[in-house]
Amino acid sequence: MSVAVDVVGGKWKLHLMWVLSEGPQRFGRIRRMLDGVSEKVLAENLRQLEAHGVVHREIYPEIPPRVEYSLTLLGEELALALRPLEAWGDRHKHQLLGHPTTPAPATLVDQVR
Repeated sequence: MSVAVDVVGGKWKLHLMWVLSEGPQRFGRIRRMLDGVSEKVLAENLRQLEAHGVVHREIYPEIPPRVEYSLTLLGEELALALRPLEAWGDRHKHQLLGHPTTPAPATLVDQVR
């Protein structure tokens, strides 16, 4: 678990995985899709995901140069692994966001203990 969290940890990386799972994207479009992220933070997070082998950066030799970011095969596998987490969040968002001070009911983990 800690290896996966190291790759996608932080405020923006999971969001980047979601955006890139839709297909190759240019930097400007990614920035528009992720409201609130600065250019510096976005570039840094993309570089980190690229360093982990999850994101591929393609530079097209055009004038002006065009750069696209996409998921690698490793990134696509990670995106698949993250889908159940997204589904869980969708199922429970009203409970989690609607009543943040209400204690959560017993969980599956508590029941197993």
